[in-house]
Amino acid sequence: MNDTDHGADRERTTHFGNRDIPEADKAGLVQGVFSSVASRYDIMNDVMSVGVHRLWKDAMMDWLAPRPGQRLLDVAGGTGDIAFRFLRRAPRAEAVVLDLTAPMLEAGRARAEAEAMAGRIDWVVGDAMALPFPDASFDVYTISFGIRNVTRIEDALSEAYRVLRPGGRLMVLEFSQIPNDALQWAYDRYSFNVIPKMGEMIANDRDSYQYLVESIRKFPDQESFAAMIRTAGFGQVKYRNLSFGIAALHSGWKL
Repeated sequence: MNDTDHGADRERTTHFGNRDIPEADKAGLVQGVFSSVASRYDIMNDVMSVGVHRLWKDAMMDWLAPRPGQRLLDVAGGTGDIAFRFLRRAPRAEAVVLDLTAPMLEAGRARAEAEAMAGRIDWVVGDAMALPFPDASFDVYTISFGIRNVTRIEDALSEAYRVLRPGGRLMVLEFSQIPNDALQWAYDRYSFNVIPKMGEMIANDRDSYQYLVESIRKFPDQESFAAMIRTAGFGQVKYRNLSFGIAALHSGWKL
């Protein structure tokens, strides 16, 4: 690689909410956001969504249909919501929760479910774009409200494909775009005007929740994201809208 190539790498940018930043800076900024909100993260999820995020995660499990003995990798799994749901539905299954932010994992370990499932769940600090696991080592890969925070989504999807066994399944739960302009306008008014204020009152952190709201609007729409999953090598890619498209589930298989 010559000096010009190095310069090009240094100049690559991405978005952090509505700001353009050097790619190399994003992971540290995301870590700062989630370190700041870790202790209040689960409470804020309940307040922001009026508890609906629990229904979305249950819908994720219904479509995923966990089976006994499977091995799950839950990336950006933070406080363990998805892993705990998966293990409750799948006897003899195991889960690894990976997150970039250690305080999020510590909050997960502190939950009551963690003690009951201590022998079936591991907590790992790591990066979605460079997973510290061998090829073909998991049956299921999930990421819930985390992929929009990854610096290069394409790299994360490629890593998901790599670590899944043949016949393994990817499932992504993420905020998405409402295919109705009037509803999207109303949702945006709520998101930008109310959620940062909630963050200030409940988590004492307005800026982090301002970023989270902005990051939702930067994420690709349903069809665009499905195309990215296909490009990573997955087959039978499908999606389901939740709550009119406020969130969406995307599913793909390593065939």
